[in-house]
Amino acid sequence: MNYPRRHFIKKLLKGTLPVFVITSPGLFLKGKTLEKKGVFKRDKSMIIKEIKHEGALDISVADSLLESQAKFKFIKTINWPEYSYKPKVKFKIAHCQRHILLKYYVEEASVKAKVSTVNGSVHKDSCVEFFIALRPEGPYYNFEFNCIGVPHVEYGYSRHDRKSIDPKILKSIQTKSTLGNRPFEEKVGNQNWELMLVIPPSCFAHDTDLNFNGLKARANFYKCADDTIKPHFVTWNPIETEKPDYHQPEYFGEVIFE
Repeated sequence: MNYPRRHFIKKLLKGTLPVFVITSPGLFLKGKTLEKKGVFKRDKSMIIKEIKHEGALDISVADSLLESQAKFKFIKTINWPEYSYKPKVKFKIAHCQRHILLKYYVEEASVKAKVSTVNGSVHKDSCVEFFIALRPEGPYYNFEFNCIGVPHVEYGYSRHDRKSIDPKILKSIQTKSTLGNRPFEEKVGNQNWELMLVIPPSCFAHDTDLNFNGLKARANFYKCADDTIKPHFVTWNPIETEKPDYHQPEYFGEVIFE
């Protein structure tokens, strides 16, 4: 291929072109493909288990079901070297009675929960996120929660085309945090916390006939904390952008619902 110089260098750094030994003075590259430890070649997939349950699905029951039947997944990809801090983050996810059961387990250097308004800027606090596109090439929902369970949920095709989900609907999300539900200033020092979520089908407000059984979707899972002593942007599936940006559906991984 005939690459313009800038395009060639960009491709070279991303690890998509072979690198050959060049004997010209001042430049020597080993004869292998440059890549960031294979990060950008991964397109992860997961199966989201269906949990069978009869009767009421309150958050305590959902928590017990998820703990006993779902496996851990991990959020540990650093995509942007300037944000190298990596908290320890794992999660469990399943679906039951058309609800999403999702639990995050976090260990980080500090924790913050100043935002208390639904659809507020929870990403500035210690925050976990779940983005999902229910149809190929379709719009996606961004579910964001600070560490005390305050939600921010929108719908659209891109970062610049978002519609907020009605806060009255979002109040139907059941949340349980080991940090409680009251806002607080940043607490510095090693912190461990868990957040359990039960997301009802009504929160997928633009998909009223949603049935998860057998659904093939695209999703990504994130941890961030923009306005803390150690800002970070860690992902489940890698994102290849110059700056942190979670609104990148082309980098979602495949999720298959049982």
